[in-house]
Amino acid sequence: MDISIIFVSYNTEELTKKAINLVKQSVTDLAIEIFVIDNASKDNSVEMLKREFPEVHLIVNTQNVGFGRANNQALATAKGEYILLVNTDAFVEPDTIQKTYDFMQKNPGTGILGVKLLGRDGVLQPSCRYFNTPWNVFLHRTGLDKIFKCQMVDDFSWDHASVRNCDWVPGCYYLVRRKVVDQVGLFDPRYFLYYEEVDHCFATKKMGWQVTYYPDTTVIHIGGESAKSDNKITTLGRQVSALQIESELIYFRKNLGLLMTILHLSLFNISAMIIIAKQLIISRFNFNKIVEHKNLSLFWKLFFSTNMGSKPLH
Repeated sequence: MDISIIFVSYNTEELTKKAINLVKQSVTDLAIEIFVIDNASKDNSVEMLKREFPEVHLIVNTQNVGFGRANNQALATAKGEYILLVNTDAFVEPDTIQKTYDFMQKNPGTGILGVKLLGRDGVLQPSCRYFNTPWNVFLHRTGLDKIFKCQMVDDFSWDHASVRNCDWVPGCYYLVRRKVVDQVGLFDPRYFLYYEEVDHCFATKKMGWQVTYYPDTTVIHIGGESAKSDNKITTLGRQVSALQIESELIYFRKNLGLLMTILHLSLFNISAMIIIAKQLIISRFNFNKIVEHKNLSLFWKLFFSTNMGSKPLH
């Protein structure tokens, strides 16, 4: 078996159907198997999968176990030399799977490969990324990255037309060697959503593997379709959600230690004060339009409820 392809489905019936069909159309001489883990969808995803794709290995969860844990469920029976994770809202080109497979075969030092991601409007999405630190998160939140230069998570200053080693690639198209999975596992089950691929790439690079961005094929990534269907995830907006903050705290505590997690808390407080000051000026001191305090309150709540990033809540 060349590649085991894994989808996690959650209330994305039509997108899942399209994504699987595109994957099947893009495969020529490769031996593949497809897994779909359904995370307790409330639409007709399971019925559609059974009807349209009887050959797919379907795992149906009775509750939403999160993105990372769902992907992990396929590993017990996956036989591929490579494991390919594809989001149900990520659509491959006809040559995507073959090209990325060929690149991995020719570059044995690459443990994980990502590709150029475009939105449905054709605009480049973050595809070649670098590790979060308390400092670069602070600079990004405050806009001070225009003054203080450091390696930001996303660097758009180059044309993204050349192969480049980076720190991590997004999990919407995530090709990983089975050897890497055997060494470091797939995703840490402490992450319900967000940061699971960042953490996995961190562990993979520690083992001496390269994480590589490959530009010679693209994937159209709509993004956020599953999250939109669940109010619990989108209560405060996708980018500042409780799940994202929780995962960020777990990531910092696990990989950078307690002191760096406390530094992150301190810098988050400072950035919140700067943002609140900006919002006050822009709104002409209309306190009803100040929203950053909600993010700050949520951050403090999660900092203590996760025991400073050492205990997941989901």
